[in-house]
Amino acid sequence: MTLDAKSEPKSTFASEESAPVARGSKKDIKLEVDKYLEALVKLDGSDLHLKVDQPPYMRVNGSLQPLKAPPIGQEKMKELCLPMLDDRQLKILDDEGGADFAYTALVGDTRWRFRVNLLYQQGSLGMVARKVNNTIPDFEGLYLPSSIERLCTLAQGMVLLAGVTGSGKSTTIGSMLNYVNRNYRKHILTLEDPVEFVFTEDKCLINQREVGTDVKNFEIGMKHAVREDPDIILVGELRDTETFKTAIHAAETGHLVYGTIHASNAPSTITRILDLFPQEEHAAIRSAMAFNMKGIVAQKLLKSIKEGVSRVPSVELMFFDVLVRKYILEEQEHMLADHIRKSVRDGMQDFTMSLKNLIDQGLIDRQAALDIAPNREALQMALKGIG
Repeated sequence: MTLDAKSEPKSTFASEESAPVARGSKKDIKLEVDKYLEALVKLDGSDLHLKVDQPPYMRVNGSLQPLKAPPIGQEKMKELCLPMLDDRQLKILDDEGGADFAYTALVGDTRWRFRVNLLYQQGSLGMVARKVNNTIPDFEGLYLPSSIERLCTLAQGMVLLAGVTGSGKSTTIGSMLNYVNRNYRKHILTLEDPVEFVFTEDKCLINQREVGTDVKNFEIGMKHAVREDPDIILVGELRDTETFKTAIHAAETGHLVYGTIHASNAPSTITRILDLFPQEEHAAIRSAMAFNMKGIVAQKLLKSIKEGVSRVPSVELMFFDVLVRKYILEEQEHMLADHIRKSVRDGMQDFTMSLKNLIDQGLIDRQAALDIAPNREALQMALKGIG
């Protein structure tokens, strides 16, 4: 299947606000690559892929499809991609073989923001660009469970969003921060690489710092952060031991910290964090998690069958109550899944419950849900009203 410029169903979770010009883009200068980004917006796609000797590909409704355009040659790829970079980003691309940055293109009268990765593969330059949504939807608009609101009203602690790349973590966390922005007078500080959503201040004072542009690196940014009187800190992805230690320390010292992590579900997030550390540090990390973490939101994006909605999240939600803390401290992570399932009245839910709710709302196909369910039999029983 090939794509042309006809409209497609709107995707709230295209992966993340109309924004000021990105620092890596050329202000008010229209580059040749912008025509592909404009097509991405018009087709309501989420991602643009450019590879040498291939036509452009776009991900629409979760499916990767080629554009009706000729293959891109080696030199043409350089002409398309390299003008997007400033000198600092060019050096990173040369030194590391890849570069991440934010870019803004004018489509009609609207500036659209994109999260771009340039990469080399087999000696050839390539690009993947993810569209950042122009608006930050509320929980209802994202079909998120209402109990997620509890994670926005905390005074301190750590909240993690878990999922694979492209699962909508940034959209959900953006919605959570915007809920705070609409309802409370607080100082929100973000450290991002690159900045994705650009928030419009409502009740909150919001400072967004881009690593590599506003601050040299994450460690320096966090050292400064605790001196900048934040109520809430967004640390982006927890990729290594230093990032996690710095983030959990900020939570210990009275801040509310939001972060993301690559994990498949809420219980496995605990294991994923422990795997970052040597065995001799596990007891201390377990204690830090048990007493400072407040909740984990794990999600997966699914294709929707409802008209006007392209994708919806299936969400697993775990709050850190007395038993969750006990299981983590006593190395009983295997007990967490069952506890989530039994704690529906407390606002928790597992993927099985989430899938059932999405089916009941007419948002996803029953068979598709069964095909991706972590526990197919449990979902079948839930749909029959058993369990």
